[in-house]
Amino acid sequence: MPEMFRGLSAFPLTPAAPDGRIDTDALVRLVQRLAAAEVDSVGLLGSTGTYAYLTRAERRRAIEAASGYLGGRVPLIVGVGALRTDDAQDLARDAEAAGADGLLLAPVSYTPLTEEEVFQHFVAVAEATRLPLCIYNNPATTHFTFSDALVARLAELPIVAAVKNPAPPAAEAQGRHEGLRARIPGTFAIGYSGDWNAAAAVLAGGDAWYSVVGGLLPEPTLKLLRAAQAGDEGEVARWEARFQPLWDLFKELSSLRVVYAAASLLNLTQAQPPRPILPLGDSDRQRVAAALQMLEG
Repeated sequence: MPEMFRGLSAFPLTPAAPDGRIDTDALVRLVQRLAAAEVDSVGLLGSTGTYAYLTRAERRRAIEAASGYLGGRVPLIVGVGALRTDDAQDLARDAEAAGADGLLLAPVSYTPLTEEEVFQHFVAVAEATRLPLCIYNNPATTHFTFSDALVARLAELPIVAAVKNPAPPAAEAQGRHEGLRARIPGTFAIGYSGDWNAAAAVLAGGDAWYSVVGGLLPEPTLKLLRAAQAGDEGEVARWEARFQPLWDLFKELSSLRVVYAAASLLNLTQAQPPRPILPLGDSDRQRVAAALQMLEG
């Protein structure tokens, strides 16, 4: 099982102009921070990377910029979700040609999809590439929820190596994780997103944390993850207390809006989220600044 689907996968923003043209210099600066912090992988063009708002050409430019800097030193996992199966196949081929090490596939939909439709979508994309593929289970954006049975069925495909699940509430993490683990091969990696619940999911046995905040603040995020990987519940609780103001804002305002504001406050990029998403106003930016100070303190 590729090690890229274990540990901290940090998902940066994709800074772009209002017309959708990616600022590759700013993107590389964000990726440099992640590499310097020694994250376990970089997750490019995930939801935080606003992949759904970018053209095929701009997605490829982003991959080429990130892979050109990383040069294989840190695994690069690239999102290739698209409404149409043939488009997702093209994006997978582009990602492989541009230097990606692994793929992340969400079943993006307008018409609600059946499990069989999603299964066949994955089969088709898997046939278009040699790269290992991670299932992207993100019901909040795709409006499709992977059942454990579907994940187990997909895990039988040779290059489907991992799943990125939304982390359940802490009280449910152990049971939910063990329930899925019992149905799939031991080599198949179970990772989690949803930053505010991810550490508990790793404590419960999760293999990876696919992190929004890790794409912006990799060093404290790694400290929280390493504590969870070590089973140090006390250290996890200490770091969770420092992250809590940020988690509260993520849940209230959305993690995407908050990280754009945080990136601006940290002078990492002044890019704004793609319209129709609007940037946070001054009062909310002040709350984000206070949450960042809590972490820095």
